Amino acid sequence: MTFTVETEQETDGKWIAEIIELPGVMKYGHTRENAIAQAEALALSVMLDTTHCLSS
Repeated sequence: MTFTVETEQETDGKWIAEIIELPGVMKYGHTRENAIAQAEALALSVMLDTTHCLSS
C-alpha cells in the first residue's frame, strides 16, 4: 500500500509529517526523516488497530 507523506518545517525548526490518506496521522520530528519515520510508524499502528477491530 502506498501513502502520500507531506512534510513541512515549522518556524521553530521542527518538522511535521502527515499521512494524507489517514486523517489525523501526523508526527513531529527534529529532522524531516525522523518526522516521516514516526508518521509511518503511527500509520502502521493505526492500520493494525483498525484491522484488529474489524476482525473482532
